[in-house]
Amino acid sequence: MKKSEAPKSKSPSQLIDEKIKELGDWRGKTLSRLRTLVKEADPEIVEESKWGGVPVWSHDGLICTGETYKNVVKITFAKGAALKDPSRLFNSSLDGNTRRAIDLRKGEPIDEEALKTLIRAAVTLNGRKRKANPGD
Repeated sequence: MKKSEAPKSKSPSQLIDEKIKELGDWRGKTLSRLRTLVKEADPEIVEESKWGGVPVWSHDGLICTGETYKNVVKITFAKGAALKDPSRLFNSSLDGNTRRAIDLRKGEPIDEEALKTLIRAAVTLNGRKRKANPGD
């Protein structure tokens, strides 16, 4: 490589692909399915990898993150407390004023339509806040 050439860094999508592959178990499969559902809910979502490889999805601001732990895959909604959750998907981080999360354990089914509805509601919420504060 020439001195003037910088090494090519990986895209966020490639970093997330690697994270899923390196997990290599039910957590990787669950994270991959969550990722697909997020993209289906909002094809314009922006994918990032932050904080040591945590998948992050944004549209007019942060929507949610996909964290993996030993016993759970957690999808955390940045403004989850402001979202209606008629299907009662939120089962973690319920005491905070802002965030809400869904912990998924091995073998637990995902209510895919309810999750997509939450994602779309989060996108709508971000869009409303952006319109209310155009300088932000």
